[in-house]
Amino acid sequence: MVTQAEELYQRITGRKYAVVVSLAIAVVLILFVDIAVGPAWLSIAEILSAIFEPNSVDPATSVIVWNLRLPIALMAVVVGASLAIAGAEMQTILDNPLASPYTLGISAAAGFGAALALVLGVGIIPYGEHFIVPINAFFFAILTCLLIYAIARKAKLSSETMVLAGIAILFLFQSATALLQYVASEQQLQAVVFWLFGNLFRTTWLKLAIVAAILIVTVPVLAKDAWKLTALRLGDEKAKSLGINVERLRLKIFIWVSILTGAAVCFVGTIGFIGLVGPHIARMLVGEDQRFFLPTSALAGAVLLSAASALSKLVIPGTILPIGIVTSFIGVPFFISLILKRRSGYW
Repeated sequence: MVTQAEELYQRITGRKYAVVVSLAIAVVLILFVDIAVGPAWLSIAEILSAIFEPNSVDPATSVIVWNLRLPIALMAVVVGASLAIAGAEMQTILDNPLASPYTLGISAAAGFGAALALVLGVGIIPYGEHFIVPINAFFFAILTCLLIYAIARKAKLSSETMVLAGIAILFLFQSATALLQYVASEQQLQAVVFWLFGNLFRTTWLKLAIVAAILIVTVPVLAKDAWKLTALRLGDEKAKSLGINVERLRLKIFIWVSILTGAAVCFVGTIGFIGLVGPHIARMLVGEDQRFFLPTSALAGAVLLSAASALSKLVIPGTILPIGIVTSFIGVPFFISLILKRRSGYW
């Protein structure tokens, strides 16, 4: 006999599953919209034919789909999911709703690494060829994550202070990047600014495979600790009472999130607010249970960045805006609303 409490739990769980499935469907639909829109509009039938029966469409359509739009659209999904997951877990382990790869200065650090390679030709590895910029960006993103955690652990900083430290690092790397722009030649300056805007235009199948592989490896690791992360939201003391090694868990998650963030931003540049907005949308839809919060955050981030990618091709006909500009216009109003809700005692 099912009790009233069990029936209520099943109803709530069923609703959360419905949210995840609905968002997954939304990701697929927006993915096709992103492939369809552009200077040369394509129908859904043309897209499906180009994907599943390449020989049945004209060569121009096949090139547009396979060489240009499909890898970019898939990269938007993968990067959006990666940034949202990174933001969700940062907010969880830091217990701060304003934590994200962007607000903690990780994206700014990646931008500095890219600018260093573009302006001075300084790379972490001596012969990186075309990968010197993303490798530099990845290295500085990882380095910044570990630096923030090391400072916080040594000084025993609160989560709020960690976010403030991240904001300080954000301004530090932005200033260092501005200095590099000041000494750069006109061509170098153009390349740096284009990278900092955040864009998906340089996506290749190899770059997509690298980011997707890291996402696929990271998600099961985070999902394995879902109940521990859920318990962590109850507070450190309660989590410790359940036998959870809180410090080890935080370090483990922070390392994986660092890798995920570095991989997400090193190829596409600075894309802000997806890691902030996506988790909050997920939290409003399914709550803090990591079994649902993690996939919902990923899907919400994928929807947001895919929608931004499609919108970037529609704002000015014939012109594709850098996607980082579009996400900033989406994220800034949301960020302000979060601050106002915090002042009103929403958290």
